[in-house]
Amino acid sequence: MRKLFLLLVVAWYGAGLYAQVSLADVVTGKFRQASSGGEMRSLPDGEHYTAANRERTMIVKYSYRTGTAVDTLFDVKNARECTFDRFQDYIISSTGHHILLLRESESIYRHSFLSEVYDYDSRRRMVKRINESGKKIMLPTFSPDGRMCAFVEDNNIRIRKFDYDTETEVTKDGERNKIINGATDWVYEEEFAVTNLMAWSPDNEFLAYVRFDESEVPEYVMTEYGNSYYPSETRFKYPKAGERNSRVTLHSYNVETKDTKALNAPIGEDSYIPYIRFAAEPSQLAVMTLNRQQNVFNLYHANPKSGVFKLILKDENKAYVDSDWMKAIQFSASGFLYVSEKDGYAHIYQYSPTGTLQRQVTSGNWDVTRLIGKNETTGTVYYESAEESPLRRSVYSIDAKGKKLRLSALAGTNSATFSANFAYYTNRFSNSSTPTLITVHETKTGKTLRTLQDNAALKEKLSGYTLPKKEFTVVTTATGEELNAWIVKPVDFDENKQYPVVMFQYSGPNSQSVLDRFEMDWEQYLASNGYICVCVDGRGTGARGEAFRKCTYMRMGYLESRDQAAAAVALGKLPYIDAKRIAIWGWSFGGYNTLMSMTVGNGAFKAGIAVAPPTDWRYYDSVYTERFMRTPNENKKGYDETSPIKLAKDLQGKLLLVHGTADDNVHFKQSMDYAEALVQAGKQFEMQFYRDRNHGISGGNTRMHLYTRMSEFLFDNL
Repeated sequence: MRKLFLLLVVAWYGAGLYAQVSLADVVTGKFRQASSGGEMRSLPDGEHYTAANRERTMIVKYSYRTGTAVDTLFDVKNARECTFDRFQDYIISSTGHHILLLRESESIYRHSFLSEVYDYDSRRRMVKRINESGKKIMLPTFSPDGRMCAFVEDNNIRIRKFDYDTETEVTKDGERNKIINGATDWVYEEEFAVTNLMAWSPDNEFLAYVRFDESEVPEYVMTEYGNSYYPSETRFKYPKAGERNSRVTLHSYNVETKDTKALNAPIGEDSYIPYIRFAAEPSQLAVMTLNRQQNVFNLYHANPKSGVFKLILKDENKAYVDSDWMKAIQFSASGFLYVSEKDGYAHIYQYSPTGTLQRQVTSGNWDVTRLIGKNETTGTVYYESAEESPLRRSVYSIDAKGKKLRLSALAGTNSATFSANFAYYTNRFSNSSTPTLITVHETKTGKTLRTLQDNAALKEKLSGYTLPKKEFTVVTTATGEELNAWIVKPVDFDENKQYPVVMFQYSGPNSQSVLDRFEMDWEQYLASNGYICVCVDGRGTGARGEAFRKCTYMRMGYLESRDQAAAAVALGKLPYIDAKRIAIWGWSFGGYNTLMSMTVGNGAFKAGIAVAPPTDWRYYDSVYTERFMRTPNENKKGYDETSPIKLAKDLQGKLLLVHGTADDNVHFKQSMDYAEALVQAGKQFEMQFYRDRNHGISGGNTRMHLYTRMSEFLFDNL
């Protein structure tokens, strides 16, 4: 009896050495990897960088080569008339004479925020509020010489002149939900990822800015329930597909004369000005414009004094021009770099200052995924690409003679940040089995100078768990499409058994979910409970060339959903998968594609979970939707055949529909109207809403509740 007892103890202890992943482990971030090696903001000399200390009380200057501290640029304890004991963020002028300190920041939308902003004069060691009113402001923007700072307060632009300690009004007509100066409206912020449309001329004489008139843009009313007996409302301008956009105009302000000049850009009333930036010369305000269909990109040089425009570059596309590449344009005295898809893949092209094509910098049947920049001294261009594999990212340099060098040594997902002079770079690496590794390198020799983050603590923690491995594969559909995928099997996987499957996907245009990078997410928990988890990147996703990326144009969701259904059928033919127990889920576009896949899948899915899903593209914003679908008037068929609301009667399988009521991006109305369509079609479903939660559905116990709800739904239905 004693022997049996000892055997049971040993067996119990041995099993306990390797714990199973719990839902709380995943949701609460127990396995969250450290993704930062500390702040590193390059100073203009490229040999030094700055970082705030952990307590956010000091800004310290470090050597790139050694990593040692060489100076303290700001310290709340030593600054005169400093009324606060810590700060959140900082911005340093080009000369270092002024440092802006941001405090008490509050978010507006995804990228925008308001802050208390203080100026620290390093020569006098004095701290002073930057604006006279004391209100929170947006977008503090130094002039090139660091002697002035423009900012937005109550939708108006003001300039602080440090030398004279004065504040000047540039605009006076700003008004919420009507006129915005210098900042951007909701749809520009969300879809062009831009909040600041102010630009200083290199000679500090002019401030150019874009003005938004959104008075005719339809207003969306969002109910906020709060804790009182009566709900409140938030109203903001939100242009849906085909509706009126803000009317944008371009202006230049002369700092000396205080005169404002309208710069009449040669664009249509419905066109966009996503980005403005001065090129090398004061007379060259680079104005980037898109027509409403977003298939014609024009780059102009505008003279802020005369108002004369000159067309420098025109890029047209049969589908759309990716606005991300406009934002990535690199200007210098020798010209500019631009990424175009004109040869079928995203590649870098070098132009003269006047727009003459000088050379195609990169070429091949692979995509550049990020343009980093150019060392003007050597002519070497730096970029990231999927050249090795669509599943991976590597960092490259290519010199003026076309000689290419791969800088990232490890296979997986790499991303690099360079010092201002390109003498050093910080590389971030991970792959499916390796948490983030952050290292500093000397560019010329490739030598690793030091390791900033190796996630040793996480690795040690993971060693105590039984974890299934992520396997990469290709799923071939019945129509011959070869789709990249990953699969996670239970740790005790037995190929003689049949398992239920949960398919993960996002599927949005140019997105990628199947990448060789480190992730510890919900799939680990489900796999520990006997589920096989699969993710398939269908047509329309990224890093496989323009044809694959844009074949979904004008019918967004049509091919994407059919690819998920076809992948489910293909997976169901594997001997260890139970074809009658396959579920699909996704968030945002992934939630939309879940609904579409369950609608067109002919019973391929027994269940599905759609979180915060668009349910008809007519409800979504103009910039995003029209980029891929054009307007409803231009493309009624495309909108109809990709609308879950209009196809509600065809839904098959058990559905859990989830949404936050304060989602300013994909409005709660989308799920409410889809729910009504299901009711009228006689389709039963389950629904979970979260009061006053935005598109991310988080806060307090919300995420734990959400993932518990989704897990139980799968356990009950598979």
